Amino acid sequence: MKRLAVAFSGPSNSGKTTTILKVVDNFMSRGLKCAVIKHDPSDKANFDVRGKDSYKFSQTGADVVVLSPTRTTYFSQSRSELDDVIKMLGDFDLLIVEGLKTLPLPRISVFKDEIDESYLSFSNALASYQTNKNFNIPHLNLDDINGICEWIEKNAKVV
Repeated sequence: MKRLAVAFSGPSNSGKTTTILKVVDNFMSRGLKCAVIKHDPSDKANFDVRGKDSYKFSQTGADVVVLSPTRTTYFSQSRSELDDVIKMLGDFDLLIVEGLKTLPLPRISVFKDEIDESYLSFSNALASYQTNKNFNIPHLNLDDINGICEWIEKNAKVV
C-alpha cells in the first residue's frame, strides 16, 4: 500500500466533490484503494435517518458501529484527530481529504468559476477552467483528470 494523502479545498459549489469523484474513479480503475475524509465545518451533515435503530442508538450519546455484509459504518460522538482516523482506515493507497485547510497536506484548490485568491496561501496547485491567470503555483485544468492525478502522484504526502 502506498498510503499517500492529498487535500482538496475550495468554496461551496466550486466543483470539489465532482473533481474528487473523478479522481477516485481514475485511481480505483487502476486497482488502487482510495479513502476519502470529508470535513463538515458547520456540523450540518446527516448520516443517519431519524427513527432507525442506529439513529436511536446514536441519540443515547454512545459511539455506534453498524456492520453489514458490504460495509462498516462508525458513528462517533467525539471529534477525532486525522491521525486517529488514518489508523482506523487501515490499508489504502490514496487518502483524499476534502477541506480541513490547515492540515499539512499537499493541496489542490478547486474553482469552477472565478478563482478566490484567499485560497492561494494554503494551496499547492489550482484546478479550474481558467487559463489566463498566473499565480506562481501549478494550474490544472478541471477537464484534465489524468493531469490532476499525475500531480497527485508526484506531490502527495506519505502518511
